[in-house]
Amino acid sequence: MTGGPDGAADRAVICGIGYRLPDRIVTNAELGARLNTPDEWIVDRTGISRRRWVEPGETTSDLAVRAGRAALESAGGGQIDALVLATTTPDRRCPATAPEVAARLGLGGVAAFDVSAVCTGFLYGLATGAGFIAAGLAERVLVIAAEAFSTLLDPDDRTTLPIFGDGAGAVVLRRGRADEPGAVGPLVLGSDGERGELITVEAGGARRPLTGPAPDDGSQYFRMRGREVFRQSVERMSAAGTEALDLAGWQLGDVDRVVTHQANARVSAALAQRLGLRRDLMAQNIRDVGNTAAASIPVLLAQATADGSIEPGHRLLLVAFGGGLTWGATTLTWPHLELHDA
Repeated sequence: MTGGPDGAADRAVICGIGYRLPDRIVTNAELGARLNTPDEWIVDRTGISRRRWVEPGETTSDLAVRAGRAALESAGGGQIDALVLATTTPDRRCPATAPEVAARLGLGGVAAFDVSAVCTGFLYGLATGAGFIAAGLAERVLVIAAEAFSTLLDPDDRTTLPIFGDGAGAVVLRRGRADEPGAVGPLVLGSDGERGELITVEAGGARRPLTGPAPDDGSQYFRMRGREVFRQSVERMSAAGTEALDLAGWQLGDVDRVVTHQANARVSAALAQRLGLRRDLMAQNIRDVGNTAAASIPVLLAQATADGSIEPGHRLLLVAFGGGLTWGATTLTWPHLELHDA
């Protein structure tokens, strides 16, 4: 699916950004002692040295509220007409987490709902917010991606436990022009439900409810078939990214930075090779925060804006891949944004 034709007069424009990471830092040494796995093994296979995890009692909504507040301050305040929360780890199965986040942010009775597309969640949320603006349903939309992914992980699985971190990132979208910095370019979204078993949490849904003691087979935990996921992610992200560039009328040589979902340092390297791009064009923060799933792109955008590795005027290609399977891509020219402490 694609959207955002080149000639559209109105476009969703990013006018604010913010992020929040939990205070707790979990190092490879801490995990290695538990898993009998050396730091070098984790770094070599993932590129990750440490990650942030929520403390007991800290929730996805807590992270989302802090990131959302920072994004609203970055945007200079103003009315918000809708809130979209991309997450795989809602506070509860029912109700959705977004309405609580909206209430805690003091947004009144605005439309608020969750979007679930795992690691592609931010791009799906961005498309949803842009659609609200295009349809005339909203002038300004707050899009948040927040994850407490550590709550899904098997504490004894060294293939998944070291990879994931927790965090939240958010952007404010406003109605604007297609030719101004921050305007969200053509969006490419896709899915393949026939391969849904590659990334899954089997138990806890309607198909396999958790109605008694914890399952003996670990089906309540996140599972991923790493080798096939690696292949699919590189293939799908490169195809989606190329399509988004074509729709925007850009060439690969026009791109200043590729902001990819931070799945694994090896995935980013393979994607750069597949696209024929220099590795230094691939924005990265995975070493210090791990894979924060849906939150990874907005967290990376915020951190790279803060440290200057993404500057106003940079042409960006955003790409992501996640469970579902899902994938997505878009383009934009980065605007000047003020960052505020969450």
